This record gives sequence, structure tokens and C-alpha cells, in this order.
Amino acid sequence: MKRILALFALWPLWLWAQESSIQIIPQPQHLEQGNGRYTLHNATFSLRLDGSEAHELADYISTSPLQLKRSRSEKADVRIFLDETGKNFESDEAYSLKADTTGIEISARHEAGLFYGFQTLLQLSRQPITLERVGCVLFPKEEGDFEVPYVNIDDAPRFKWRGMHMDVSRHFFSPRQIKKQLRMMARYKLNRFHWHLTDDSGWRLELKSYPQLTQTTAYRPVAHYMDWSEQGRRFCNKDTKGASGGCYTRAEVRDIIDYARRLHITVVPEIEMPGHSWEVLATFPELACSGKGYENSELCIGNDKTFTFVEKVLSEVMEIFPSEYIHIGGDEADRSHWAKCSKCQARMQREGLSDVRELQSYFTRRVEDFLARHGRKMVGWDEIIEGGLSPRATVMSWRGEEGGITAARTGHDAIMTPWVCYLDNAQDFPIYEPRGIGGYLPIRRCYDYDPVPAALTEQEARHILGVQANLWAEFIPTEAHQEYMYYPRLCAIAETAWTKPQAKNYERFRAKALGEVEWLKRQGYYPFELKYEYGDRVEAQHPIAHKAIGRPITYVTPVSPKYPGSGDNTLVDGLRGGFTYQDGRWQGFESKDFDVTIDLGSVEDISHVEAEFIQRLDQWIWMPREVIVYGSEDGQNFTELGRQQNDVDPQIPGFQFRHYGWTGQARARYVRYVALQNGHPGGWIFTDEIVVQ
Repeated sequence: MKRILALFALWPLWLWAQESSIQIIPQPQHLEQGNGRYTLHNATFSLRLDGSEAHELADYISTSPLQLKRSRSEKADVRIFLDETGKNFESDEAYSLKADTTGIEISARHEAGLFYGFQTLLQLSRQPITLERVGCVLFPKEEGDFEVPYVNIDDAPRFKWRGMHMDVSRHFFSPRQIKKQLRMMARYKLNRFHWHLTDDSGWRLELKSYPQLTQTTAYRPVAHYMDWSEQGRRFCNKDTKGASGGCYTRAEVRDIIDYARRLHITVVPEIEMPGHSWEVLATFPELACSGKGYENSELCIGNDKTFTFVEKVLSEVMEIFPSEYIHIGGDEADRSHWAKCSKCQARMQREGLSDVRELQSYFTRRVEDFLARHGRKMVGWDEIIEGGLSPRATVMSWRGEEGGITAARTGHDAIMTPWVCYLDNAQDFPIYEPRGIGGYLPIRRCYDYDPVPAALTEQEARHILGVQANLWAEFIPTEAHQEYMYYPRLCAIAETAWTKPQAKNYERFRAKALGEVEWLKRQGYYPFELKYEYGDRVEAQHPIAHKAIGRPITYVTPVSPKYPGSGDNTLVDGLRGGFTYQDGRWQGFESKDFDVTIDLGSVEDISHVEAEFIQRLDQWIWMPREVIVYGSEDGQNFTELGRQQNDVDPQIPGFQFRHYGWTGQARARYVRYVALQNGHPGGWIFTDEIVVQ
């Protein structure tokens, strides 16, 4: 029976493969398809390019699956050359590709464009698919010469920064695994590898200046990050029994940088500061405000030794990494330590700083000045805006789009990487997915995202350098799990990064992604099985009709600015929330009761009032302790209609959804809905819609 089911699962894929030959990710800006195919049989290629770049590109082409042999003939099957006719390519990464009865031509003004043109050729080249019988079941099988459909392609990237992030601090991934993902980055025309090398959970970069960092904090006695975090967050020696972790030698790092360079990928290192430095303070406790390690994660900004350390580290980082940009983190610092530190307070007084936000800005400015003196640019998470943005800083906007908008409006460059780019969220029904950070991020949400906020003017929008996919590794201990989270959502973000909105189409992309998943599996990757996607909650897929839709709503307790949903109409827009409280349909209330009143416009007969809540224990989201519903005809005198107490165990793991409300008979113009705080300090209440029937 399983074999028969496999046949039915693969049959649509086979039909898709037979019917469509243009399956390129990311979608080219301009593509015309002709009738016919060019067959690559014992095929040759010519390359008109000089210097070391010619040797590297020729070597890459010769070792590709197409098995092309280099020729000096102008009649080679594949002719690759720099355009000398003055064609107006949009950028160094732009290219043209033509395939017809005479063969295939790839042209560009720069070697980068030729490389990307060849990536497109690799995806265009397909072997004929036949059906192979295995037992009593037929399966698709590729065999024979490669065939290329007749096409005319003119292509160029939408954004300069097309990034992929990898966290190797929380769980260490080998150089071999990194190179494996770099190869896929090249396939999808991504060009920035953001390497998160240091964090609280481990320092992974070998340094001559401070060898103690990897000697002391590259290993821990507990393999899984979450277990380690719950058991005291202590490090151990490499030779300790059961030690888990690792670090990259300078030679390994340089090898990865060179490997990436040949794939036209720039490696951007991230060295976290001044927060997320638990591992630094475990090694050098004198750099902590308290002078003690294993207490907090923030470097002491009032200590001159901190800047000596930072500058020596960054000097060596710049010696190893040729990247124009150096990422310094800057996120989630607990500034309360600086407020209590005599050295930090003295620094603030000397520098005329009014608060600890300005103290962090002072730190960031000093780091930026140091990098600028060495010809480098600083990029940091959007917290670097707080307290005053450094003059030349580039902002990586992760807490929504506001950081990027603020940066662009003040003339600073920005890279957009909000929640819809966080691939550590579950990509399907979270209950059945491997454990992730807690949200739900299906591939369509990644694909539909536009990195240029509508709030920006055309001039301001020029400061949006691009977009980046992030993958944090708190819950991702294995290589297979890492790839499962990357693919195929990375394909969606790659198309968003490369393809202009008018050339995008989700249904076409999904068909391509289904085939790409099968291709990835054949190459030894472990992608999510998109063809079995469950999808979002049924309740979220269709609007609900009720009396309160579009009616004025008054908040006695304001919604948290962190989770405002889509605004004040979120609870009366007829749209139910999905599997994640971050989808713009849920509103969040932190450590407070939820209390709102809806004006129905006239006195109405009502029989049912309810709201839905979500519980996610590991995200500090609980059901309300009790819900109370009131009705009023004048908006002044309210009568209690009913109340309902929570019946969901506050310790139950996973996702829980529950409706609470009242059913009966009453007349009211005003409906007041109160949900009492759950009693957990710092706990959240989330709801998506108040339904009045």
C-alpha cells in the first residue's frame, strides 16, 4: 500500500516535469521561451575571460554535472563571454542567456554575471524523464543527455544584499556542512553568508591574540543548547568526558572564505558585543561590571580594558576576513548592569551621557570609528539605533521593519530581516514539526514578503540594501535538522531577494519548489516535504461574519506595542489568527488584564460573545485566569452577562487554543469583554477576534 501511495504522490511531480521545462529559482526578470531544445551531447564550452577569474570559472564549469569540455572554438555548444558591445547590464551580477539551434550563449559585463548565468543554465539543463518500474510501481527516472529549452533571458538582481545567516555558537556545524550550504547559496544566487561565530553559548573563532577564548568556551559538558542553558551554562575543556562543541581554526576559516569567494559569496563575520558575551566574561571576568564571570552577558563599557579587548579582536577578525562589512551584534543587551556599575556611571558622566541607551550608543560609535579607520563598515542589529545611531552604521532590522524604516529615513543603509525571515520558526503545523523557536512561518509568508516598506519614499527606499534569511540554532542540534529548516523556504527568500515583485508569482514558485525539494533530496539534503504541507489553521483561512465587524472598539488596557496585530481593528476585522501569535492577527497583552468595549452602533439582540486565546508555555503565553462578558444599552451602566474560568492546565506543553465567552439572550449596544491576567509575572495574553452573534 505504501508503494502505491508513493506512486500517487510522485505522479503529479512527473506530470509537472513533463509539462514545464522552465524551472529556475530565483525567477529571472525577463524570460521568453521558444519552441525546441538544445541537446548537450559530449558538449563543449568556450570562455572568453582573462586572469585568475577565468581559470576559476573554467574549473567550476568543467567540474559541473553538465560535464562540459573546454574548447577554443567559437562554435562551442556553450559560449560564455564578457560582452564587449556596450550592452547596458544593470550591475556586475546581471547577465543574458540565449539558447537556440546554434547553442547557448551567456554574456555579462563582469565575471559575477557569467557565474550567475551559468547557475541559470544548470537549472535549465534537464535530463529527459522516463518511467522506471520498481516491482509493480512506476517511478520517474532521469537519464540520457542534458537538454536546454530555447530561451531568451535578461536578468539582474533586485538587491545587492541577498543573505543567509547561520548560527554556529549554540550548536557547532562543521566546515564540510558550511560548504554544503554555500553551494546551495550559489545555486539560488545568494551572495552574503552571515556567520554568527560568537554568542553566550560559545566562541567558535580561533584567535592568536586571545587563544583562551576557544580553549575555555568552545566546548560544554552538555550537547543540546537548551539542556545546557537550563543546567547552569558552564563550559568545559575539550578533553572533558562528554565534551560537545568545536571551533574553527584560522586555516579552516580562510579555506571557507576562499571557497565562498569562488561561489561569489562574501562571508560576513559577526562578533557579538556588548551583550551576548557570556562566553567572553567566563574567560575574562575582569571585563564584567562585577568583575566576575558566569553572572551576566554584558561587557563593562566603563572599563578601558573592554575597548582594548574589542579592538584587538576586531583587528584580527579584519586580518582574517576581507569582508567590507563586520557585524558587531548589539542586540538584547541587559543595560541594567551598566546602571549599577560605578565605572559605567563614571564614563557616562565624563561623556555627558544621559542614560544607558546612550552609553551603548557611545560604545557602538567607538567600535564603528575603529572599523572605519581600517576601511571597514559596521553593521548591527536594530538596537544600535537606540541612544543615537552611529554616523555610518548599517542597520539589520529584525524586530519588525521599524529599525529599517528609521535607518532609511535618516540616510543609513538597512538590511531587512524581520520575523518572516526567521527560519527557526516551524514551517507547518507546529505540533507535528520538529521543535523550533515557537512561531509558524510557512513558505508562502516568506515568499510574499516585500523588503521595501510601503512607508518609505522612493529616495528612502534606495537605502534598503536587501534581505536576509536567519536561522538561529537553539533547537537545531543536527545537520539534517538545519537543512530541514532552510529548505525550501530559503528558495522563497532567494526569489524575494533577486526577483522584482512584478515578475513574482506564488503558484508558479510553489510548482518549482515542489520539484526543487525532490532535486535537493537526490543531492543528499534533507528538506521539508512541501508536497505534504498541512497549512495554517482552518479557522485562519476563512473570514468569520458577526455583528462586531468594523465597529468602534475602546481599549481600557492598551495592547502591547510589541504585538499590536494589524491595529485597533484587529479584534473586529473578521479574521482569526493562525498558528503563530506573530502573524499580525493576534494582539498581545503583557502582565495585565485585557479589557475592551465594542460599540455595535445600536441596541441589538445578542446571544453569544466569545474570544479565542492561545497558550504556548515555552513562549510565556497562557490562557486568561477568567473571562467576564458585560452588556450595556447606554455605555454607562453595564450588566454582567456571564463569566467563564480557565480550564486549561497552565503547565501543558505545545500549542493550545480555547474559546471563552458567554451564551444566552440579551439586548445591548455596548459589549465589554474582560480577560483577567493569568497570574504569571511577565506572562502574556493573546487573542485574535471578539465574535458577537
